[in-house]
Formats: sequence, structure tokens, C-alpha cells
Amino acid sequence: MSNSPLVQARILSPNHSGRRNQKITKIAIHHAAGVINGRNLAGVFVPKSRRASANYNLGSDGVIVLGVDESNRAWTTSSSWCDNRAVTIEVGNSTRGPQWLVSDYVLNRLIDLVTDICRRNGIYPCTYTGGKDGVLQKHEWYKSTNCPGPYLGSKFPYIANEVNKRLRCNKTVSKPTGGLYRVRKSWSDVKSQKGAFKNLENAKKCVNANPGYAVYDANGRSLYPVASAPSKSVDTLAREVIAGNWGNGEERKRRLTNAGYDYYAIQRRVNELI
Repeated sequence: MSNSPLVQARILSPNHSGRRNQKITKIAIHHAAGVINGRNLAGVFVPKSRRASANYNLGSDGVIVLGVDESNRAWTTSSSWCDNRAVTIEVGNSTRGPQWLVSDYVLNRLIDLVTDICRRNGIYPCTYTGGKDGVLQKHEWYKSTNCPGPYLGSKFPYIANEVNKRLRCNKTVSKPTGGLYRVRKSWSDVKSQKGAFKNLENAKKCVNANPGYAVYDANGRSLYPVASAPSKSVDTLAREVIAGNWGNGEERKRRLTNAGYDYYAIQRRVNELI
């Protein structure tokens, strides 16, 4: 059983029960009840005296740290039933109580992580039912606690919806498309499609008549126009982000990605500089 490729560090906790006795079918999202970076959050669960752990620790800085291998049952929800079935995630807050907010950046990182867990473990759809029968689980259902907090708890329906959008997109990418060349604004923007062509030259002509569009092959790879290689360093881009040149939230992510840059590498550098 593999761990998420989104992991940026491993700080393993000894506080777990070893191999799971159930297939992964749940994802339990917790909040850290504190503003704390990923490495420090994972470090909280290293002492054996802590008697608690999580599979993944997502800090307030957006850094994802592996705490317990997915193949093992972490001690997170005070429930053997849940922990054996769930990949558990601790999430750092951006403010303290009473709301215990989570930043938009960290929320998007969480959605990325949940999407990846679902994809690798064959979970679809990602459901939130408000009860234990759904995929997304809350600690407060198993113990008298205010976890995952009022803000993150209110986001569970949104998280499930966004994860399913991405999973549907991934399924579209993986399906054979008969070798057609598709003209879209972006591969994931299916509704923007201008046409599907057997002949690449005809697809290029369509792009030339529709600025802002591109030709994609059956695997979603951009073929035309050929984007120039990114020229700015991560450090330069991070300083531009801090100066406000790339917008905020989803706009920043979209603009940097469309320009051919590694959004997460840049954001990590931003977090180091501020």
C-alpha cells in the first residue's frame, strides 16, 4: 500500500497499532486546535507518552508530513472501528478559537490530499452524509470533542464536492478517447471544448482561430501551441507572490500553473520567506 506522493517529509510516530484489519474506505479529517507548521505538528505525536497519531499531518504552512504509513492503523479518532478503515489527517489552523479557521491555501492542500487518497484506494464517490456511513468522518462522532472545529467541520460538504469534481476529471483523463485531438482552454475544462479532430493540423487551425485555446492529445498532454519554458526562479516568483503580483487563493494557483510553474514549490518558498 503506497503513501501519498504529496508528502514533503516523514516524521514517523511509534503510536499506532500496526497493520490495518480493514480495507481503507473512510477518511477522517481532524483539526490541530492550533496554528502550527507541518513538521512541528508531526513532532507532537512522536513521544510514546502522547498515545495519539495521524497518518498525515497538514500544517498551517501547507506542508504535508507522513506520520503513520497508510498500511497501518493510526490512533486518531478514539475508535478502532474508524481508525482501521480511515486514513486520518490532522490539519493546522490559521487562527485559534472559537472559530479555529483554516486558510484557503491549506484547505486546497487538504482537498488535494483527500483526492489523492481516494484515487489510490479506489474510493468514489467521496461522500459526506453527516454520519458514519459516509466516507468523510468526524472525530466528534466517536468522542466528546469539538474536533474538527466549527469552521473545518462546516466545510465537509464542500470538500466532498470538490474532491468528486477532481476524481471525475481524473476518470475523464484516463479513459481512451479514440486518438482524437481536442481543442479546449485547458484539458480539465471540458465545457470549453471547441471540437475533436482526427487530424492534428485541423485542430491547430481551430486553435489559431480561437486565441487562448490549445490542442490536447488523448492523454491530456498539450501539443499546440508549444509553451515556452518557464524562465523565472522559484525564489523570484515567491517574492513576486508576496508583492501581490500573482493574486491570491485559487487565482494565484491558476495563474502560476497556467504559466508553467510549480505552484506548490513556489508556495513553499513563500512560506519560508514570510
